Amino acid sequence: MKVRVDGEETPAELGQSVAGVLIGAGRVSWRTTRGDGRPRGIFCGIGVCYDCLVVVNNIPDVRACQRLVEDGDEIRTQYGAELPS
Repeated sequence: MKVRVDGEETPAELGQSVAGVLIGAGRVSWRTTRGDGRPRGIFCGIGVCYDCLVVVNNIPDVRACQRLVEDGDEIRTQYGAELPS
């Protein structure tokens, strides 16, 4: 399965969450806060805290812990609040 994270091809397997792929690639943060740009990654792992937000296929605010990767996904770091493109 092929996915891209911030423009780089990253290994992924069927059934992995986006957060699992990111952690497997050595990423501990993949979002910054709107106000002061502080790094965030996975916190609760169950979709409640919304700390693990990423942009997937140009859709912002995707919870990385809840979204399973699909072949060809384009995942990127989310910087603050973003509007859908």
